[in-house]
Amino acid sequence: MGETRVALSRQLITETSPTRLSSLNTEGKEKLRDPQGSQNIAVLLDNIRSAWNVGAILRSADGFGFAHAYLCGITPTPDNEAVAKTSLGAEDSVPWSYHKNAVKLIKGLKVEGWKIYALEDDERAIPLESDGTLAATQAPALQVLILGNEITGVDPALLDLCDKIFHIPMRGEKKSFNVAIAFGIAAYALPHQTMEREEKSDSPK
Repeated sequence: MGETRVALSRQLITETSPTRLSSLNTEGKEKLRDPQGSQNIAVLLDNIRSAWNVGAILRSADGFGFAHAYLCGITPTPDNEAVAKTSLGAEDSVPWSYHKNAVKLIKGLKVEGWKIYALEDDERAIPLESDGTLAATQAPALQVLILGNEITGVDPALLDLCDKIFHIPMRGEKKSFNVAIAFGIAAYALPHQTMEREEKSDSPK
């Protein structure tokens, strides 16, 4: 499927297998993430068309402490001037990699023990704010949140590989948010719920 490029602080190297966060976080310079951040959460952008949306998502990913951004298919990378302009330098603090085939990447990450989530309006989707099953169990060690194309959504082949599919409840006439806005909502909700569960599990019974 072609070579995969992994970028960390604008360094490009060749990668032949799915990216492992353990190596990305220690390669090149000091650890990028604060211990209180969301080092166990990555985002995968599959066939996102807009460079502006990609840049905005990278900026939000930095703000929420995401460990990695997987850019797949036609998704523009920070080599694109519009991505770099909108991200405001977040491409230097959020390790990112480009992968031609998102399905192949996700299959590899599942083998490594990742839990795969998607944000999509799908009949299998559960509301992001009321996932009783997720809230009642300990957060998985490694999580990937998938966002898909602005028009066609997440690839059905990727949805079939997901452990859970989430949707954001809409209260107005519109049926969806801009993908960058949607990511911000989900990025806040998932790590926040994770940290809440960890605090509760550490408290005396």
